Amino acid sequence: MGRGGQQNGQLGSGESSSCKQYTWEEVQKHSHRGDQWLVIERKVYNVTEWTKKHPGGRRILGHYAGEDATDAFTAFHPDQRFVRKYMKALLVGELAPSEPSQDNDKNAALTEDFRALRKQLEAQGLFRTSPLFFILYLGHILLLEVLALALLWAFGNGWINTLVVAAILTTAQAQAGWLQHDFGHLSVFKKSTWDHLLHKFIIGHIKGASANWWNHRHFQHHAKPNVVSKDPDVNMLNMLVLVGPPLLLPIYFNLHILQTMYTQRDWVDFAWYLSYYARYLYFYSPYYGILGSVLLMTFVRFLESHWFVWVTQMNHIPMDIDYEKHDDWLSMQLKATCNVEQSPFNDWFSGHLNFQIEHHLFPTMPRHNYSRAAPHVQKLCAKYGIQYQVKGLWESWCDITRSLKKSGELWLDAYLHK
Repeated sequence: MGRGGQQNGQLGSGESSSCKQYTWEEVQKHSHRGDQWLVIERKVYNVTEWTKKHPGGRRILGHYAGEDATDAFTAFHPDQRFVRKYMKALLVGELAPSEPSQDNDKNAALTEDFRALRKQLEAQGLFRTSPLFFILYLGHILLLEVLALALLWAFGNGWINTLVVAAILTTAQAQAGWLQHDFGHLSVFKKSTWDHLLHKFIIGHIKGASANWWNHRHFQHHAKPNVVSKDPDVNMLNMLVLVGPPLLLPIYFNLHILQTMYTQRDWVDFAWYLSYYARYLYFYSPYYGILGSVLLMTFVRFLESHWFVWVTQMNHIPMDIDYEKHDDWLSMQLKATCNVEQSPFNDWFSGHLNFQIEHHLFPTMPRHNYSRAAPHVQKLCAKYGIQYQVKGLWESWCDITRSLKKSGELWLDAYLHK
């Protein structure tokens, strides 16, 4: 861990880091790779060396270099007492009393009201998990996996039965994707150790992907959604236009996962990744052989890729995509996200990501509580004139098509006239 209080000569001999005071202008000078400071609750931290060890990846800290990261820190860390043990060594000082708590002329009243709302929702128990919800959710995924095998055992590998099995496996994979998302956000267990373990099991053994790859990519998206050059989902738009929704999972993501595990020497995730393929081939090769099993797996990924793209992008691609504006947490998330109407089907189909606004504001909140938090968020948005968008499912899918068409036209124009 970097000894932040001793870097760059900021502290004199015997001087307490908590006594050193800085202006925002001084903090903002440390916003470059190799020299990164940020502010949390008016305390100034040098995270330059810590970026190399940060569990969420080095880039997410860099996205907040030179800024107030209080709300992002609160959003991503359910057990702050544990995290603060590591922060002591990074402390270099605090903001001068004359400095505002927010940088870049952010609305202080809105920020305080949002933080008060979070405390209100915590007091109402909306950050507490219902164990039964997640037990039943995992159970229905495992039941689908068993059902697919039972159909093959009972009716064989004919074309009609194979299509039915493919549909069932696609559903299981999509729902497992939403479940790994819960564990990845540390929104299930009180102790994050269990979340991390179940995350590796679901995304690795059930889905054949990498937990660390997902963490490093997805938390950047949450930290700066729809911010060009900071949100990897925005950076992926050109690839999405080129390969289209069908090939995103089976080709682009799979290759990227393998590349990431290899370059980072992430052998633990690689072992979980291999366990998925070993299990899959063990159960399906007796019916289809090795090649047939691989073809079935690819077809399932092809179908799941459509499901994944429509659900994850219907709340973001049609929204505002722009360069860094240094907005407050609430305004930034509402510019980049919208909700889709609630219904039992929409909740299940999207893994409750139809409540994308609440999920982005409170990523560690168990998803079964989003609907209870939504009216409170709407009320706060109305107070400050912030648009809170809710769309129908069909409307949101049409918006994706229009947005991808527009992106494709812009990319083609740039390519033809480069």
